[in-house]
Amino acid sequence: MRRRIVLASLAATVLCLAACGSLLQPDAAPLLRQAEQAMGGIGLNSIRFSAQGGGALFGQAFVPGMAWPRLNYTSLTRLADYQNGALREEFGRARAEPNGGGALPLMGLGEQRGVGLLRGNVAWNLAGPAATAAPLALDERIHDLWTTPHGALKAALRNGGTLAPRIVDGRTVQAVSFTEPGRFSATLLIGATNLVERIESRRPHPVTGDTDVVTTFLDYKDFGGVMFPTRIRQSQGGFEVLDVAVREVQTNPASDIVVPDTVRNFSERVVAEEAADGVWYLAGGSHHSVLIEMSDHLVLVESPLYDARAAAVLAEARKLVPGKPIRFVINSHHHFDHAGGLRAAVAQGATILTSAVAKGPFERAFSNPNRISPDLLARSGRSANIIGVRGIYELSDDTRRIEVHEIDASIHAAGLLMVYLPKERILIEADAYTPQSAGMPPPTLPNANNLNLVQNIERLGLSVDLILPLHGRMVPMRELYAAIGRRP
Repeated sequence: MRRRIVLASLAATVLCLAACGSLLQPDAAPLLRQAEQAMGGIGLNSIRFSAQGGGALFGQAFVPGMAWPRLNYTSLTRLADYQNGALREEFGRARAEPNGGGALPLMGLGEQRGVGLLRGNVAWNLAGPAATAAPLALDERIHDLWTTPHGALKAALRNGGTLAPRIVDGRTVQAVSFTEPGRFSATLLIGATNLVERIESRRPHPVTGDTDVVTTFLDYKDFGGVMFPTRIRQSQGGFEVLDVAVREVQTNPASDIVVPDTVRNFSERVVAEEAADGVWYLAGGSHHSVLIEMSDHLVLVESPLYDARAAAVLAEARKLVPGKPIRFVINSHHHFDHAGGLRAAVAQGATILTSAVAKGPFERAFSNPNRISPDLLARSGRSANIIGVRGIYELSDDTRRIEVHEIDASIHAAGLLMVYLPKERILIEADAYTPQSAGMPPPTLPNANNLNLVQNIERLGLSVDLILPLHGRMVPMRELYAAIGRRP
């Protein structure tokens, strides 16, 4: 009896201490308001800054696990509209190294210009006046909006940030932590001068799960009563993605970011076209897939982008061939836009075929959950089964043979794979060749990736009649030869 009383007393003491600890936890709100005052953020509804410098293409490493490929920003402008939860980014950027992925022109052949926007829970891109939904960019843009120095203070106040001191480089700073529900978590480090010096955040990602981001703000300057850093550095997934010098800052600029009707009600759409008996080209978006029917199962080539695209593709596969499971999903390469739907495929029990160099990194990535916004894999409880391909790998039954070939000497991605159906004389590939729009003349200068693809087709002695590119449109083999200035 006495022992039960002692244990109960101890338990009550522990509960009391825990409760007292939470009651004694410092309130972050006074510090956040003090920092807002010091940084000129009271009454700041929007801010625009322009910068130049360097960066890198997140998720587009030449070799899995290596740093993201470097690029140069000739221009970078961001408008953060805190009042309306909106963001506009305009950029001009060019490659700073020859290898690696991304939609940029090859090294030395010009720059990519783009406009990306966000309002509320809708993200889209502009190409001229044409607006295209960009749901994959939604989490990143929400993160970019609310991890600007002033945006982070407002988000921490809105979400009830918690306060704790931290020692950094021998000095005490105040660390304020908060979570933007379902989007990201963050910790602001605020120095003695009440300036936001650094933000350590974590956001969900379709390939890597919850992914660490570190943003550092340096060399603050007064811009008309608003303090803003003149240098911004950022890393994602352990490697630098941004290092720019801020040239201009405008406070409370007008913001006219309105969601276009064409993207307001976007949903993933899959358009199936039969390329051969039992082979379907699954298009309808920026990234395509190919479904191949075997005697008692299905093989899917590519599950790209993110859960919603993958779910739409997998649903279309079940509709086209009901009753047969998708046993294998072949991943063309490790770049995140082409691998973003693999977690969804694993959640449905598919075995992943990818390059040998990507096998280990994918196993580690898929074991890292999305806790902030649980995805299909996290909810399934499954573990990934991954086969690494080096050289050639075959899948066959009495219906057909599928050959998976490693593309030698690619400058786009180490371990880049292509899929060949010998009976149908069909080649499936990604990023080694993306056909131009129908009717356009061949390029004056052949693309190095196109040349490399032809060299590999000829090296392997593949007889190809039809190409199913994972971007663009189905084309006969003669269009690839035309693109490099050769006749078949």
